[in-house]
Amino acid sequence: MTLITLIGTSQAQEGGEFYFVGPLNDCRDCKLKGVCFNLEPGSRYRILEVRPQTHECHEYLGEEVTAAVVEKIPTPAAIPKKQAIDGSMITYQESKCENLACENYRICHAPGKSEGSKYSIKSVHGDIGCPKGEKLVRVDLF
Repeated sequence: MTLITLIGTSQAQEGGEFYFVGPLNDCRDCKLKGVCFNLEPGSRYRILEVRPQTHECHEYLGEEVTAAVVEKIPTPAAIPKKQAIDGSMITYQESKCENLACENYRICHAPGKSEGSKYSIKSVHGDIGCPKGEKLVRVDLF
């Protein structure tokens, strides 16, 4: 199924990736909100094609938005090794670690993924070296 959304013209580049965080309250009266907000909040997307159509958008402060074909892609995350089974469903638990300097911080606190929500493990990539000694594995969540 082809997914089309609107994205800021300066960000609309084939191969670009973004997280859709959800609709803005100021957009509720816009006639194009159905195109902007047809994506799943908290999910990661890749731009496959940029279409020539542009539209005015009050939220982009003077910049137009461009129609783009996108696909949903998995989000990298770190989970306990005992949960890392390819194809299984898990209830996501964000790491309690607050070490912002850790090279794995971003995947231990996976953008767009909500504590207590269920996600499917798309693929398992292997062990992650954790400075705290946790046994973690890098996975792709869908």
